[in-house]
Amino acid sequence: QVQLVESGGGLVQAGDSLRLSCAASGRTFSSLAMGWFRQTPGKEREFVAAISRSGGTTGYVDSVKGRFTISRDNAKNSVYLQMNSLKPEDTAVYYCAATPRRYYTDSYGDYDYWGQGTQVTVSS
Repeated sequence: QVQLVESGGGLVQAGDSLRLSCAASGRTFSSLAMGWFRQTPGKEREFVAAISRSGGTTGYVDSVKGRFTISRDNAKNSVYLQMNSLKPEDTAVYYCAATPRRYYTDSYGDYDYWGQGTQVTVSS
């Protein structure tokens, strides 16, 4: 079993930056590929970014490319999402997810473990 705890959400203005963190426990962190998803009321959970076990490969949804960066620190059992140039449409609950797959995946169904989510609100 893997436990994931997100932090770092908040209320910011358009153009600002936020850094989300996700701390993992319960399994060797380097054996997990990690992802970030987001969800707004009435919509399906959307893939945002993901990173492979080693951190050598990353992927992003088109709408955040060039603005968001996913990274991980296997020594600290943590994954991060640096979000720059935030837009009101980035407002959502952001979820950290983990999968035992070697390479990253953008498919919701491939992830076995989920955090409780952290709210990000971007005002215009």
